[in-house]
Amino acid sequence: MEPEATESAVTTCFRHPKVESHVRCTRCDRYICPDCMREAAVGHHCVECVKEGAKSVRQARTVVGGRVSAVPLVTYVLIGLNVLAYVGEVVRPAIVDRFDMLTAGLVGPDGGHYVYESSYPSVFHAEGLVGGQWERLLTSGFLHAQPTDLPFGLLHIVMNMLALWQLGRVVEPVLGRVRYLALYLIATVGGSVTEALLADPSAGALGASGAVFGLVGAYYVLARRAGSNMGGVNRFMAYMLVWLVGSAYFTSWQGHLGGLLTGAAVTLAYAYAPRGPWRDPIQAAACLALLALLVVLTLVRISEVTG
Repeated sequence: MEPEATESAVTTCFRHPKVESHVRCTRCDRYICPDCMREAAVGHHCVECVKEGAKSVRQARTVVGGRVSAVPLVTYVLIGLNVLAYVGEVVRPAIVDRFDMLTAGLVGPDGGHYVYESSYPSVFHAEGLVGGQWERLLTSGFLHAQPTDLPFGLLHIVMNMLALWQLGRVVEPVLGRVRYLALYLIATVGGSVTEALLADPSAGALGASGAVFGLVGAYYVLARRAGSNMGGVNRFMAYMLVWLVGSAYFTSWQGHLGGLLTGAAVTLAYAYAPRGPWRDPIQAAACLALLALLVVLTLVRISEVTG
């Protein structure tokens, strides 16, 4: 009698049944081929187990709940947008008249710009916030003085972008990109609204300094929240306050002050919202509430100007 032949069992990869495999995934115990193997602390994992493991890994968060990012991408994008806007206004100066911060003005039949009066001929039409151009609250923060405008000229955008680069690289990684962008935009609007409330309604204003001062306020709040050594921070704040007061003669101190206060208020909501599942909604609600307040203040001011 001839001995009966025995066939050895052939094991194959569970993802590639035609490929012979003798290695098991140390997590799910299924056979995997070399193409499906992923190095693990012990043995190998299959592709599916690696994907499942990635879902269960908790993403690193900053002290205010933002996603950790090493590259201040939003800061670089904002600088780029400011530079592009500057090129645009140099090529076409009329952009400034249309998009700078203006509470109230009149455009005549000749296309000229005139001081606003609550009663004006029908051939004139209102411009600025009283004319429904609310976008100026934001667009003015991306415009700067022309190269021939005194006393700053080209130095206006250079100084603002340098400050944005220095502060943004510190503040953005702590807040995370989404919160940082929201802070920047709300501070821009806050500076414009304060300009509308306190400055001559017929005077135009422009520049990113309101948002930059918003970052100054954010920097101070975050430093206190982190328990940093406040000696250097306080000296920096003192310098910025001296600049705010000292530059009042030839810059929009109202926009600086509004940006500073708005940026600090937003960051306070970020930094001291309670941890847990309600932190994000609370922070978002605080930002929306602040925006609502700014809208109400703007409406009140428009009502005062128009009589």
